[in-house]
Amino acid sequence: MASAGGRILIVDDNKVNRLLLSRSVEMLGHSVVLAENGRIAMQRLADGGFDLLLLDIEMPEMDGFEVLAAIEADPELRGLPVIVTSSVEGLDNIVRCIELGAEDYLPKPVNRVLLQARLTSCLEKKRLRDEQRALLSRFATSEVARDLRDQGFAIGGRRLRASVLFCDIRGFTKLSEAQAPEATIELLNAWYALMFDAIASHGGMVSLMIGDWLMALFGAPHPLDTPAQQAVDAAREMLAMIDGFNVERRAAAEPDLRIGIGIATGEVVAGYAGTQNRACYTCIGMTVNRAARLESHTKAVDREILIDAETCAGLTSTVAPALVGAVAFKGFSEPLDVFSVR
Repeated sequence: MASAGGRILIVDDNKVNRLLLSRSVEMLGHSVVLAENGRIAMQRLADGGFDLLLLDIEMPEMDGFEVLAAIEADPELRGLPVIVTSSVEGLDNIVRCIELGAEDYLPKPVNRVLLQARLTSCLEKKRLRDEQRALLSRFATSEVARDLRDQGFAIGGRRLRASVLFCDIRGFTKLSEAQAPEATIELLNAWYALMFDAIASHGGMVSLMIGDWLMALFGAPHPLDTPAQQAVDAAREMLAMIDGFNVERRAAAEPDLRIGIGIATGEVVAGYAGTQNRACYTCIGMTVNRAARLESHTKAVDREILIDAETCAGLTSTVAPALVGAVAFKGFSEPLDVFSVR
C-alpha cells in the first residue's frame, strides 16, 4: 500500500509542524491534506476518502482526545487508522490515546524512519479492513452489514415485529428444463436484480434465496414504522417490474414470467443462525410460516399477491385488499383470513 501511496490527513495547530510533517509524508510517496485543529479535521473527514490520520493532541477548539472520541463514535470513521504525533508526555496520555482507538503514538520531533514504518503498517491494516468490508458488502445485504458493524456478531435472535414476504416464479422447473443451464442462470440473475431493487427501495432486505424462491424481511434487522405497507408496496413494484421484463422476453420470443407473493405480519425471532464459523441472518416463527403458506396458496386461487389479516390491518394507503376467504392451512389450528392485493 505504501508504494501506491495513501491519502493522509495531518492535523496540527502549529503551522511549522504541519508543513514539516507534510513534507516528510509526501517524500514517502503519499498525498497530504492539512487541518489546523480538530474541528476542521472532522469537517475534512466528513468528505471521506482518507486512508490515515496523523493527529496532534494539544489544539484549540477541539483537541486530539476529542477527535479520537468522535471517530470512535462514528461507524463510518471507526476503521480509520490514527497515529498520534504529539509532544505531550506521560504514559497516561499515551494509554488514553490507545484506549480511544489510536493505532500508535509517535513523539515529536517525529523520526522519519519510524514514521515510514508506522505508515506502512497502518496502511496495510487499512487495506485489509477495506477488503473485508468489500467482501461483506458482496455477500451480505447492506442492512446485515450495517447490523454487524453496529452491533457485532452473535449467534441468537431477538423478538421484533416485522412483515415477511415470500416470492417464487411460477412453473420454474418446467421453464428451466426447456433451456440450457447457462440461460437459466442468466434468467435468475436478471430476476434477482429486479426483485432486489424493488424490495430494497421500500426498506426491505432479502434474507434467503433458494433457486427461484426468495424470502424478504421488512422491519429486521432494523425496525420500520410501516412494515406491512412497505412490504405490499414492494410486492406491487415487483409485479410492475415483471410486467416490464415480460415485454423484453416477448420481443425475444421467450415465455412470460409469472410470480406469486405471500406476505404476513407479526412477531418474529430474527438473528444469526448457524455456528461461529458459518451463519446467516434469518427469522423464524408462525409469521414466517404464514407468509410461506400464503405464497404457495397463490397458485391455488390464481392470485399474484396474498396477505394475512395483520398485514391488511397495517396498510396505510388507498390499497383495497379483497377478502379471498378463510383458509385452513396445514400446521395452523384455526383457519386464516386471506386477502388479495391488486
